[in-house]
Amino acid sequence: MTTREDAGALVQRMQECFNSRQFDQGDDLHTPGFFSHPLGTTGFEAGKEAWRALTARFPGMRVVAQDILVDGDKAAVRSTVEGIATPDGDAQPMLFEIFRIDDGRFAEMWGASTGFPPSASPEDVLNYP
Repeated sequence: MTTREDAGALVQRMQECFNSRQFDQGDDLHTPGFFSHPLGTTGFEAGKEAWRALTARFPGMRVVAQDILVDGDKAAVRSTVEGIATPDGDAQPMLFEIFRIDDGRFAEMWGASTGFPPSASPEDVLNYP
């Protein structure tokens, strides 16, 4: 069973890899068979490519976990996204992710986002020229 403290530490380490742009350090946080449902890929290589695409488009982007809820081997994370300009009055972008954790590493991920400018969600930016 994954504790909130263990899941929180794992999420913090992953977000630090993203925020510091040390993407390769995220490899050890994911199982070899890690599956990303949003990307439809196995392994973390596609995740790193997604991170590179997002930070190329939004160089000041940072993610900060606000809530981490744990139930068994699953952790649900609500994160604010900083460094992306939105029209005045629009909500700050947010990420909602659910991770399955296996032996202290991310094994599976589901995700959604809200509040991103049009065509700038993490799912859309991967198709951005």
